[in-house]
Amino acid sequence: RRLPLPFPGDPFDKPPCRGCSSYLTEPYVKCAECGPPPFLLCLQCFTRGFEYKKHQSDHTYEIMTSDFPVLDPNWTAQEEMSLLEAVMDCGFGNWQDVANQMCTKSKEECEKHYMKHFINNPLFASTLLKLKQAEEAQHHETAIPFHSADDPPRPTFDSLLSRDMAGYMPARADFEFDNYAEWDLRDIDFVEDDSDILHALKIAVVDIYHSRLKERQRRKKIIRDHGLINLRKFQILERRYPKEVQELYETMRRFARILGPLEHDKFIESHALEFELRREIKRLQEYRAAGITNFCSARTYEHLKKSRDEERLKRTMLSEVLQYIQDSSACQQWLSRQADIFSSPCPGRRSAPPLNLTGLPGTEKLNEKEKELCQMVRLVPGAYLEYKAALVNECNKQGGLRLAQARALIKIDVNKTRKIYDFLIREGYITKA
Repeated sequence: RRLPLPFPGDPFDKPPCRGCSSYLTEPYVKCAECGPPPFLLCLQCFTRGFEYKKHQSDHTYEIMTSDFPVLDPNWTAQEEMSLLEAVMDCGFGNWQDVANQMCTKSKEECEKHYMKHFINNPLFASTLLKLKQAEEAQHHETAIPFHSADDPPRPTFDSLLSRDMAGYMPARADFEFDNYAEWDLRDIDFVEDDSDILHALKIAVVDIYHSRLKERQRRKKIIRDHGLINLRKFQILERRYPKEVQELYETMRRFARILGPLEHDKFIESHALEFELRREIKRLQEYRAAGITNFCSARTYEHLKKSRDEERLKRTMLSEVLQYIQDSSACQQWLSRQADIFSSPCPGRRSAPPLNLTGLPGTEKLNEKEKELCQMVRLVPGAYLEYKAALVNECNKQGGLRLAQARALIKIDVNKTRKIYDFLIREGYITKA
């Protein structure tokens, strides 16, 4: 059976097909047993018998179309909506422009139909008045919620954010994804002399182009719905979670294409809650193993545990001495570093011990001076190699590098950045601008 469309005629105003994610064009199918929200399928997915979660192919369904009369037997519902849209676009009285936009009715037919059914129809006018009064009564006591629209970020040229968002064009709110899809169509021309095989090949190329357009639109919709366009805001929200949950958040981001934004956030929040509960259970088990039965004793236990950890850190100096005692040159370097630490002008401030590089990945790629730098700056070899490569590449590209540019490239402590920058200058890896 034919039913009126629940959405306007613009296919971009309708939810996509649940089977292939394409924009729906009438007629399409609505499941009568699933929803809300309505479960809509295009005719291709419906003929394939598409099933998803609770939806089964044997459910009752409704054919959604606007090909039926409403006010006049010679005018369909789709033509009624097209007439109203044309009058809104072209203005009342410009009937020739209205007819040109509709393409299915003449100037005289458009004017006569509009004047008869939308201007001089008292029943229609009274119906509109009642609808307007009902709407005003419904929203009279309700404040209109304000939702601020996020302006798309406009990163400066050659900045870190512009590199992270490579391919994004803020003025168009668009991405450079599959920009050359149209190239395959530029030389195609359908002529009457085409053979059946050539005609079928051209149709196949058009179908491929259509599928690429659907994929392009699908990706844009995912980015828009999940708020991924504002990268820094997304990163700030991500840092709310503990480090372990952040890693899970990064891993599970690929499933955002399957879940909606609310479902995906609930999915991540549930995992974050599970992580917190597991950590709390582990802490309670630790208390139980230590014989603690109340939270007052637990606070005392935590204070004593912190003191024990501090005492253990004080004894790390002896372990480092034993580690370097077999190598005279390494021992000499370690002693000189300790002398520099204890001769610092801030006697009241305790400096962190040098980083132990034993077993850290990337250590074998460093020379002795680089190892010493990583130990003093307390920087893992993998991160140092990454920062070094970024600075060297930028220096080669610009013909020189300033400290301010290095700090813009490396988002770490400015003192560490200065030490890395000075070391690379001293060793000749980069040059000053």
